[in-house]
Amino acid sequence: MPSDAEPTRFSRTAEDLIASLRRLPLETNPRTRRRATQEVSALVNELVVRHGIGIETPEHTIREQWATIVGPANAAYSHPFQIDSKGRLIVVTSHAIVRNELFLHRATITKKVQQLPGCSAIREVFLRSG
Repeated sequence: MPSDAEPTRFSRTAEDLIASLRRLPLETNPRTRRRATQEVSALVNELVVRHGIGIETPEHTIREQWATIVGPANAAYSHPFQIDSKGRLIVVTSHAIVRNELFLHRATITKKVQQLPGCSAIREVFLRSG
């Protein structure tokens, strides 16, 4: 049999009979199906593309530049958390004074963030205690 030939597929009844003869558990879920074998490299590539692994994201860019955007003292007590679907940058602060400081400078922070590559879609900064 050539190595690139597709293995023979049996009906569900034949599969159940073979499993019974080999004393293997029968598949009880009728919706289960066997999928064609794929190479691991193809699966890994699909996951990399689907989850954007290795691609520079706006969140990553902002996190890298956060200390230069808000200053090292404020960056020590705050961090950019995520960008929501409305274009808001959600920032989590751990100290009330830092939250107030960032609140007063929201417009400046927003302008600095918008100047970063890939971050022009940020519309505002939303502060959250955490």
